[in-house]
Amino acid sequence: MAATCYNLIHGFGHNKLNGQLHIQRKLVPPYMHTYSKSLFFFSCNLDYKRIHTRHLLLHVSPSGFGEEQLEESVSRTTLIWRAIKLPIYSVALVPLTVGSAAAYLQTGMFSARTYFVLLASSVLVITWLNLSNDVYDFDTGADKNKKESVVNLVGSRNGTFVAAYLCFALGFIGLTWASVQARNTPSIVLLACAIICGYVYQCPPFRLSYRGLGEPLCFAAFGPFATTAFYLLQGSASAMSRLPLTGTVISVSILVGLTTSMILFCSHFHQIEGDMEVGKMSPLVRLGTARGAEVVKVAVMALYALLIAFGLCKALPLASIFLCALTLPIGNLVVGFVQENHKDKSKIFMAKYFCVRLHALFGAALACGLVAARVV
Repeated sequence: MAATCYNLIHGFGHNKLNGQLHIQRKLVPPYMHTYSKSLFFFSCNLDYKRIHTRHLLLHVSPSGFGEEQLEESVSRTTLIWRAIKLPIYSVALVPLTVGSAAAYLQTGMFSARTYFVLLASSVLVITWLNLSNDVYDFDTGADKNKKESVVNLVGSRNGTFVAAYLCFALGFIGLTWASVQARNTPSIVLLACAIICGYVYQCPPFRLSYRGLGEPLCFAAFGPFATTAFYLLQGSASAMSRLPLTGTVISVSILVGLTTSMILFCSHFHQIEGDMEVGKMSPLVRLGTARGAEVVKVAVMALYALLIAFGLCKALPLASIFLCALTLPIGNLVVGFVQENHKDKSKIFMAKYFCVRLHALFGAALACGLVAARVV
């Protein structure tokens, strides 16, 4: 059967080449034959290569019938890039930047040293979350077919586990040092709450992500807890002994938490089958992709509705409202992409990266608006 398929495809390619060349000879003047022949052989050779490549992807099933399917061949470099998840580290950058901007609006002061210590520490904590998540999903079998899993790539579950908790220890030391230097106890309590949310989200014996509680935990950790903590730490450099919890910082923390949760929610679309096999009841397992796409639409609408509401309440400055409104096309892109591709696993995995773009741009717009309001 495979040989027959090969002969048919091979013969079709040569017949097509000869037929096209015959037509070309009739249509082209004699003095152009040499040039046009070379050009036509080049184009037909490309056409033949496309046919031959399509043949190579033709798999023959055990029953003997041809079964055409796209063979997934991803380079190791691409897998490593996916495993690193560099765009996801915006979830460390945005709460810190927005919280620092809110403190600057309140005090007019900014500590670069505190900012970069907190940034490095936050990146280490996020690395712990990513690595330990791969370890625990490896233990439950959720990542057995996930090629970009760090455990699958390095081939060592224990090595990944040790690296994860080394990152956690270094990150926690950095956060604690910054809090002690700022002499701000509430900030370290809030950061501890954020880390606890991350732990109970994925680590045994809790693993609340398997009960579909990942998104609320993500919202609390990166929104009210982390953003507010960074606001307090940056504000400690001012003459005020302790910054008040204003409507501005509460508003921006809610918006940051919402955009962060959307990233996590959209990361489930292409993992539904694997999650169901191991009993992980993610929101998409419960809802299905069609209703999940509607949830994304409602979440994006809620994001901009809250933005307008906070603006009307004067919790956010006009500059933040205006700059965040400019990200609306990215919000529409997220909604349109999910609505169109929620059933296509080969495409829908990109939804979380579109959400990362929205998260990063929306957060940058918030922060720039807060700074602009203070400067003006």
